Amino acid sequence: MNAVEQIALASGLAWGSGLRLYAVVFAAGLLGRLGYLKLPLGLQVLQHEWVLIAAGAMLLIEFLADKIPLVDSIWDAVHSFIRIPAGAALAAGALRNHDPALMTVAALLGGTLAAGTHAAKAGSRALINTSPEPFSNIAASVGEETLLVAGLYFAFVHPWVFLALLLVFILVIVWLLPRLWRGIKLVLARMRGRAPAG
Repeated sequence: MNAVEQIALASGLAWGSGLRLYAVVFAAGLLGRLGYLKLPLGLQVLQHEWVLIAAGAMLLIEFLADKIPLVDSIWDAVHSFIRIPAGAALAAGALRNHDPALMTVAALLGGTLAAGTHAAKAGSRALINTSPEPFSNIAASVGEETLLVAGLYFAFVHPWVFLALLLVFILVIVWLLPRLWRGIKLVLARMRGRAPAG
């Protein structure tokens, strides 16, 4: 695996962790175990059968929880403490064979990338939950899963394409997060009766 492939792998795993951590761990581990993805030494533990069983079980739970209004936001809130450090650990693991300083930089950037992705996901889902119908939650969840599958495909198979798309994604997140935060504050203020509707 060359340097670009390792950087794309580290970035893809960190980015994907912000959306669906268990899907990322399960996909990378299963593809590695089946020989479709050569995982670096620091990530080969993902191929272990117990890791695959645990990740698969949590993937199933997350798949269902993410489709239910309010449950998805509670799940996201709890996973603020899980997705971000896991994204950092996966990014660091992808570069474990390199200089410890580079591995530390990968962990810092991976955690930041996971945090940004997670914040955009959790914030947008909190706003979607203000809608009384459940279909927007299901559509958003399926859209996130489709985005994750496409992103991981490019990270694993076409690293240069993934890195270019990741740059675009980061620019969109930088633009989107302040607007999401303002929207969430407005919704909370309306719920408390501090702001007029409309």
